[in-house]
This record gives sequence, structure tokens and C-alpha cells, in this order.
Amino acid sequence: MPQPPAADTPLYLPPHLTAGHWRRAARDLLAKMIGEFAYEELLTPAPGRAEGEYRLELPDVAYEFTARRGAYGSWQVDPASVRCTRPEGLDPLRFLPYARTTLGVGGETAGHLVRELAATLTADARQLATALSAAELAELDHPAIEGRQGGHPWIVPNKGRIGFSGSDAARWTPEARSPRPLPWIAVHRRLAEYRGVPGLERPEQLYARELDDVDALRAVLGPDAEDYLLLPVHPWQWEQTVLPLFAPWIASGEIVPLPTDGDPRLPQQSIRSFFNTAHPERCTVKLPLSILNTLVWRGLPTERTLAAPAVTAWLHGLRDKDPYLRDECRVILLGEIASVTVDHPVYRELPEAPYQYKELLGAIWREPLGPFLEPGERARTLAALLQTGSDGRALAAELIDRSGLTPAEWTGRLFAAMLPPLLHFLYRYGLVFSPHGENAIVVFDERDVPARLAVKDFVDDVNLSDQDLPELRDLPAEVAEVLLRENPQGLCQFIHSGLLIGVFRYLAPLLEAQTGLPETEFWALLRAGIRGHQARFPELGERFELFDLFRPEIDRLCLNRNRLLLDGYHDRPARPHAARHGTVPNALVGVDVRLPAPSPSRSPSGQRLPAQQDRIVAPAP
Repeated sequence: MPQPPAADTPLYLPPHLTAGHWRRAARDLLAKMIGEFAYEELLTPAPGRAEGEYRLELPDVAYEFTARRGAYGSWQVDPASVRCTRPEGLDPLRFLPYARTTLGVGGETAGHLVRELAATLTADARQLATALSAAELAELDHPAIEGRQGGHPWIVPNKGRIGFSGSDAARWTPEARSPRPLPWIAVHRRLAEYRGVPGLERPEQLYARELDDVDALRAVLGPDAEDYLLLPVHPWQWEQTVLPLFAPWIASGEIVPLPTDGDPRLPQQSIRSFFNTAHPERCTVKLPLSILNTLVWRGLPTERTLAAPAVTAWLHGLRDKDPYLRDECRVILLGEIASVTVDHPVYRELPEAPYQYKELLGAIWREPLGPFLEPGERARTLAALLQTGSDGRALAAELIDRSGLTPAEWTGRLFAAMLPPLLHFLYRYGLVFSPHGENAIVVFDERDVPARLAVKDFVDDVNLSDQDLPELRDLPAEVAEVLLRENPQGLCQFIHSGLLIGVFRYLAPLLEAQTGLPETEFWALLRAGIRGHQARFPELGERFELFDLFRPEIDRLCLNRNRLLLDGYHDRPARPHAARHGTVPNALVGVDVRLPAPSPSRSPSGQRLPAQQDRIVAPAP
């Protein structure tokens, strides 16, 4: 039997957790807290003494800082400019007690939030300690750059990962950059169901592609091997969730642990999806993890996991029958081609139970990107374009220099690669992806010019129009049952919030600061790209009016309000939806960019700093 660790076993201590790295990470996170909470109108900074300066009065403390106001009412707070009437107030963990009355955050939520913020800071310190220059980032392939990203740019505690210990984070997070093999389990068909796209209707067809020696795994099961389905399992999930909650079926032999397949797997930013680094041609696997990260528990919903291959087959069919998507856009749809779903027999009978208990065990196999890339092409998630290297240089600026194009030309090519497939799916088919920074992957040519788009995460993030559109009348029943329906402006909101607010409101000022492309020109190029697409398809004029992306005001989605005020850390029977609070001006109609004027400021130590210009301050090397 396994023995407990000896009394003299050294405690795990992250080597990157130093005072210097912590201070730098804390400075950046405090600026993000102020900026994002102000954007969601949780805080209301007042104008300061000069243009671009602001003051935030809290019950026992005051903050002064320089910020740049931009598209959609955004705030870009300069981390180096933040000053506080109490020195300890520059710690983001201390900021929360000072601000929580103004924020309206209750004690229970505040307590858990401190834990999420501390975990986020620890992960950010690791990224700072191991950061690469922009030129080095540009040389990384798609899997490698996932471990170098900063996480969700909008959500403040974006690496909370409640449930993970410190050593779990060192093994299983993207920033650990540590490929590890996954064990497999066998689950009796009384508990498990398999689904696959055409060509993978039987699980044996999938196993033949994904496993070197399926017989070696099945040999553990003996003569009843055909009665079981095989799937990988996250070791953390096995220990923390499967063993205690599926104990009756492990005892009965209906769930059987198996050896690993031996292939090292590298976590993606989503933390529950894994690249196969030994066999890049094999699928990415998506596994449930019963940890709370960003807004939700990171499980796999049973019904959606079961339907994932049917959704993929339908989407692939739309693309393959549409010459524009197939031949001109050459859009890559990374399909969820197979799944195994394991339902918990008791929680199945408790529909009012918290949703985390309905997402405990299963697996989805997603097509890998590599085989779809042509010679010379390189892929990067859209989120990677927001990264800044250890030298203070943005990856996007590095790519623009390598391309030989002007910043405006390169940005126009980025929009030309991304917008046409997203808009065509919306206008022609009443269908929208959630094109946030991780779901949207930009494919570049050999000169690092954006060339085309890849999209992933269908069953969770594809939504359909609630209108009676001819293109949606013959929807397969299994697809219709799981994909959500939205009104026309609800569909447009996915473009605005997922792409324009969730990524471009950060990219635009970054490009202005580092390449000189004015933010107003960035949004003008985007408007021109949408109008150009509409001019290409005049027969869809009614759809342009139905799915109107040019309304003067749009709803303000508030991802941080969900955690702070609406959902907190309470269990609930269904996944939460993003909060809405008021409206913001639509940057596609016009954008008011207010630049901070040069002014002296002081560092946290009280020393005078140079005037803060309109810029993004990157972590020091």
C-alpha cells in the first residue's frame, strides 16, 4: 500500500515566488482591477488635476492614477502611475478590503475572492520569472505559446483555479509548460455512451487512430472487454472526484483504472484541454475538471458532451457545401469528432443539484490544428496577440515588423482573415461562434501576415438565431436540442463582447502605443472590413438589418460583476450567464479616444517618475 510521506519530506515551494516577481505581478493586477471594475461601473473614478489623470476615493483611502479612455468606454490604467494614500494599498489583496463596501461585495464573496486573486498573482509571478522576449515568442508554435499567455484579459481573478493546490498548479497549468501522460479508464456501457462523427461511428475506429496499442489496455479487462468504453481521465479528477463520487461503480468493477497511453499531454489555456506533444496529428482531448475557474466549474456537461460530434458534423456540412467558406475563406473548423459521456446514476435523478455534479466524467476528442496547416503557415491564438515580451515589446509589433507591411496594412489583413467567415456564418446561416481570444486562432503565412482563421469549441459556444430562417429549418434534432437560441441582437452581442470588447479593445491601444497605428484608424479599418463584406453579398441586405452590428449603443456585458455581485461562490443548478449593466457606445459607429496628457507622477516608493504618456507599461525584464 502507498505510504504517507516521511516527516522530513521538504515542502513544495515555487521557485518563482519571490518578492520582486510578486511586486511586479501585483502592480499589474491592481491596475487591471481598477480599470476593469471602472469599465463595469463597479467603481467610478473622478477626473484628476490634468487630462488623463483620475482619482478614486474609497472610504479609508484614495488612489490616483493615469488612464487612457478608449473604445466601448474602456479604461487602460498605467500600472506604474498608480499611487495610494496608504503604501499597503498598492497590494491588490489589500485593495479589496478598502474597496469592498463601494463595490458592494459581501464577506463570503470577498473571502473566496482573496484566494482567487492570490492564486492569480502566483501564476502571474511564474510567467514573469520565465518570460521570453517578443522575438522569442514569435518563434513558438501554437501549443508552446499557449503556456506563455496571460489569461483572460477582462476577468480579474483569471487564474483562481479553486480546488488546485500549489503542487497541482506546478503540474497541470498551462504556465507550468510540463507535458505529462494521462491515465485511461474503462467504463461499462451501462454507465457510458459513445458518439462519433461519420467515419468514427464505432469507438474502435477512434481508438485505432488515437492509441498505439488498444489491445494492451483492453487486456486488463479480460473477456468482457467489449462491454467497456475507454477514455483518458485527468489524474486530479480521478483522485478528487471520481474515486469518492463513483466509488460504488469502482467497487462493482464497472469503472476500471487502466495504464497511461504513454503520450505526453500539454495543457492549453482552457486548462482542461490537452495537446498531444508526442503525436501532434492525434486529437486534442478535453476532460472535465471540477475546479472553479473564471466564471464556472470546468466540467463537461453531459448532454452537450453527448451531442458534440453531431454539432461538428452539421457545422462541417455547412462549410463544405458553401464555396465561399470552403474555397475563399478556407476556414478551419476544429471539430469535436468523438465523445464518451459518463453519467452519474444518482445525480441524474437530482435535477436541482448543483451543475458541477452533472459534469463529472467524460471526454471529447477535438481535431488537432497541425494537419490543416499548409507549408509555411504558423498558427497563434488571437489572445497571443495581446502578449508583451520580457523586453517590453508586444508580440503583435514584432509580427508586423517581420511581415514587411505597415501597421495599418497588417491590421487590415488581420480583419480580412477573421471577419469574412464569422460574418458569413452570422448573415447567411443565423449562426455565431464565440470568437474570443482562445476560440479564435489566427493562421499566418510564412511572412507572419494573417492569412485565415481557425475556430474551436462548438457545442459550448455556438449559438443560433431564434428567427424562422430557412437555413435553420432542417436542423438535426440532436443539434437543435443543445444549441442555444438567441434573438438577433443577442447573436450580435457575441461578436461585440467576445471579439471586439473581449480582444480588440485591448489590441487597439496596444498597437497605437507600440506601432503608432491610431486607435481611431484601427476601428475605421474594422468598420471598412464589415462594410466590404456586406457589399460582397448584397442579396443578404435583409440579414444585415436583422443582425445589425451598427446600433449606436450595445449592452455592457460584465464578467466581473458575475463573481462580485450576482453569483459569488454559491452553487446553482445551471451555469451562469454574463451579467448586463447599462450600455456602451458602439465602436463600429464611432469611438471617443481620450489620451492622458503628460504629467509628473510618483512611484510606489514616493520617487518622482517621468511623465506618463499614452502607452502600455510592460513588465520589466
